[in-house]
Amino acid sequence: MIFDTHAHYDDEAFEADREELLLGMAAGGVDTIVNIGADIASSKVVLELCEKYPFIYGAIGVHPSNSGELNEENFAWLQKSAVEKALHNGGKVVAIGEIGLDYYWEKEKEGQANQRYWFERQMELARETKLPIVIHSRDAAKDTTDMMQALKAGEIGGIVHCYAYSKEIAKIYLDMGFSFGIGGVLTFNNAKKLKEVVEYLPMEAIVLETDCPYLAPVPFRGKRNDSRNLLYVAREIAAIKGLEPEQVIEITARNGRKVYRME
Repeated sequence: MIFDTHAHYDDEAFEADREELLLGMAAGGVDTIVNIGADIASSKVVLELCEKYPFIYGAIGVHPSNSGELNEENFAWLQKSAVEKALHNGGKVVAIGEIGLDYYWEKEKEGQANQRYWFERQMELARETKLPIVIHSRDAAKDTTDMMQALKAGEIGGIVHCYAYSKEIAKIYLDMGFSFGIGGVLTFNNAKKLKEVVEYLPMEAIVLETDCPYLAPVPFRGKRNDSRNLLYVAREIAAIKGLEPEQVIEITARNGRKVYRME
């Protein structure tokens, strides 16, 4: 069964049919979903989804593009929720995320510095709460890896979400023991670099993710994505790795459980 390690079912794109869609996941071959927070509001919805659906787990955190909303008060809520709701404390929060750096949208030096400040704070929160991290990094490869190495993020562990950098940078993350979230982009015609990365990575370092409602694979590119579409990603990985899609689904599900410490 498919394990979607990174979804956003809190998104308004699912308002009309969220329950019907989620209740049909098992029939679509999906048995586990980790829903990821992107700000304080969505992190609160993540906790609600975890309560409502037995097969949904959560990550709470603030995306770099939303780091301007963070202050000591709502960071304290994040800290309290991470402790109280962590999987190892009987809850369903399995990670801090998605956190990181995004210089594609943030060009101002002051804004970038603020992203780095809260990235560090959230990495330290993950260390304190013994939870892995889900990394978002766009147009910020050097600063992301430099900060992670400086803070010994390899001791924290986690997933580099929607990996989009080179094979050389992949080696840095791999050496830190991180897993790589691979999704619909792999099926795009212009995904030559990502296909090379997937060919390079050991299967033990790959997990499946949708980032839904975004990044639907071919043949659904441009439409609303959901976890059932990961079959198409599994087929693409299988073709690159010389495996059967069922093997990819099984291995990546095992990897997901391991990185999120759900075993």
